[in-house]
Amino acid sequence: MTETQIAWINQLKKGNELAAFNLYNSYSNAMYSTLTRMTNDAEIAKDILQESFVKAFRKIHDLDDPLAFGGWLKRIVVNAGLEHLRKKKFDFEDIHEQNQIESEEVDEQLIDDKSLHDAIKELPDGCRTVLCLYLLEGYKHKEIAEQLGISESTSKTQFRHAKQLLKTKLQHYYEY
Repeated sequence: MTETQIAWINQLKKGNELAAFNLYNSYSNAMYSTLTRMTNDAEIAKDILQESFVKAFRKIHDLDDPLAFGGWLKRIVVNAGLEHLRKKKFDFEDIHEQNQIESEEVDEQLIDDKSLHDAIKELPDGCRTVLCLYLLEGYKHKEIAEQLGISESTSKTQFRHAKQLLKTKLQHYYEY
């Protein structure tokens, strides 16, 4: 976090709208990326993003340490995304672990960001959500289970299935 961003947070607490605009511009792309991975829908991600920033700006006085703003904002954004997913109530695929076949590892250096992002977008909702929350957002399986109303075992199984599907999809991108 820069000194300028800290100043914007302090100015926002005093009601400065330009500071809100500057903070939005600084953080919106990263938060939008998080939400598009979670929801797999650009329009819904935009709506949740706007709602999240409005909530954050209204509650800015609850933030004691300006250095914690990024993490605090991300928590608001992820919680809003999770709330949307809970309302959506998608079904988690019934996955039998014994039927999963481990494929060979894909060379990580060959995978470009766009291919990975596209492959993640193609995952079933449950797998994609668990993968994003666990791998990209750093949630533990217990936390994911609590947030989504599933068992910890289901979260772990969905994550393993997502990895398997990604390996298969990414191998398809790079077959010679």
